[in-house]
Amino acid sequence: MALTSGLGGQLSIDLGALARNWRALDRVSAGALTAAVVKADAYGTGITMASKALHAAGARFFFTATPDEGMAVRAAVPDAHIFVLNGLYPGAANLYVRQNLMPVISSMAMLEEWLAKCVERNEAYPSAFHFDTGMNRLGFRLNEASVVRQQIETLGYAPQMVMSHLACADVPNHEKNRTQLALFSSLLNQFPGIPASLANSAGLMTGRDYHFQMVRPGIALYGGRAVNGRKNPMAAVATLHVPILQVVEARTGESVGYGATYSLSRNSKLAIIAHGYADGFLRSLSGTNSRPGGKVAIRGKVCPVIGRISMDISIVDITELGSDLPSPGEGAEVLGNLIGADDQADAAGTIGYEILTSLRQGRYNRSYVGDGNLPG
Repeated sequence: MALTSGLGGQLSIDLGALARNWRALDRVSAGALTAAVVKADAYGTGITMASKALHAAGARFFFTATPDEGMAVRAAVPDAHIFVLNGLYPGAANLYVRQNLMPVISSMAMLEEWLAKCVERNEAYPSAFHFDTGMNRLGFRLNEASVVRQQIETLGYAPQMVMSHLACADVPNHEKNRTQLALFSSLLNQFPGIPASLANSAGLMTGRDYHFQMVRPGIALYGGRAVNGRKNPMAAVATLHVPILQVVEARTGESVGYGATYSLSRNSKLAIIAHGYADGFLRSLSGTNSRPGGKVAIRGKVCPVIGRISMDISIVDITELGSDLPSPGEGAEVLGNLIGADDQADAAGTIGYEILTSLRQGRYNRSYVGDGNLPG
């Protein structure tokens, strides 16, 4: 593949695939509303264009991590219903009110500040309540449920939703899933009539018992693997090609890259590509003689990354291409038809989430293809 610009890597986002993924998940969620999680710049795909495409596909409820992200969605999709997962930042209630953002309230301090703003304005501004059912992360403790209920009953306030988050949904048979489901179901007895949400992408795929009134897919929307041990049914959304800078020959016994962590066992041909950890290509994708690293595809063949990944450059062994060698300026596929985000994640010892969200820091020419209005 020859790159169309000499300015750097080409990151292409398929909005049609994104829309089809949302529609597919919406069919699975059946009676539950299907929201869209667009935090971290929509998992590296671009929050503005992704939100527009998801809205065109049918999404009306969006989840961000921060109010800044919520404001970006509001600008892109004026009629969106937007929840801020990190909750109410101290002193920021006026901002949430102005932007019509719903904090996911997870502590007594947040609750008191939000209710005080409601009383001050004589307006029941919407929010969600998050309870911790087993992650020890954000969330009211379960033993605070009665205090929370008393607080809101005193003022006649009702949240838009009560939610929690699954810790082990990527392993469907994990006992913790059933434990959290039981705890959450019991909790809801204290908030009768309030809509509930528990399922992320993996929870959505695990079973309808986890769906309640709203599901909150994230990684699956962007083509990532949500459930371990199963074939991933989602369409890839992001494609990344980076330029080859140089092709060099190296001899048996010579070392490659910083630290001399890889020594060649044969005379080799190497492609030097303009892609390093400053572009989101994780240093843990480095290849040593004792541990394989990441891969890229050049001229349709998957080739190994060798040596340490440096800030701006990685080195790829293309000896197996034989005489079919690339020229400077050709593209190397980092993500695409031959190599997915989860393939790179497996090589790096991480998850596809980190690979995709790392796209935010890359020095790429970003383009969008497809259309969120494509039929599902």
